[in-house]
Amino acid sequence: MKVNDIRNMSAAEMEQKVSGLKEELFNLRFQLATGQLENPMRIREVKKTIARIKTIQREAALKGNA
Repeated sequence: MKVNDIRNMSAAEMEQKVSGLKEELFNLRFQLATGQLENPMRIREVKKTIARIKTIQREAALKGNA
């Protein structure tokens, strides 16, 4: 997911996306543990996307408080 796409989301949409990605990450880790994971790079992508969204949320929070 691109940064510009994330910036165009509302706060509620970002929260919903993060919760969905966390659920996906849990499932990917479960698949990894059971040996069923087909694409190990997907774990890395999901973690980075979560970090991007959280970074933008933090920027927005600081911008609102400043």
